[in-house]
Amino acid sequence: MPIKVLVPTPLQKFTKNEPFLYCSAGTIAELLDSLEADCPGIKGSLCDESGIPRRFVNFYLNDEDIRFLQGTATVLTDGDVVSIVPAIAGG
Repeated sequence: MPIKVLVPTPLQKFTKNEPFLYCSAGTIAELLDSLEADCPGIKGSLCDESGIPRRFVNFYLNDEDIRFLQGTATVLTDGDVVSIVPAIAGG
């Protein structure tokens, strides 16, 4: 079973309006590369030029923030769910 990726509405323009995708990857970094291969341009919205997630984009692996795991080196296993959550600011 592959990894399910939940895609927020603002990024669905890269996924042909699909709210989720299925990918095979061993780490979050590999997942980002896989997403870019399938959905050109999405990685640039998620990461800076060096491949580090942008400050305003959060990634959750099965409800755990990857910043408190191993970041983009976080290991994935079949059946995991990765949520991409853009930060929301207001005033």
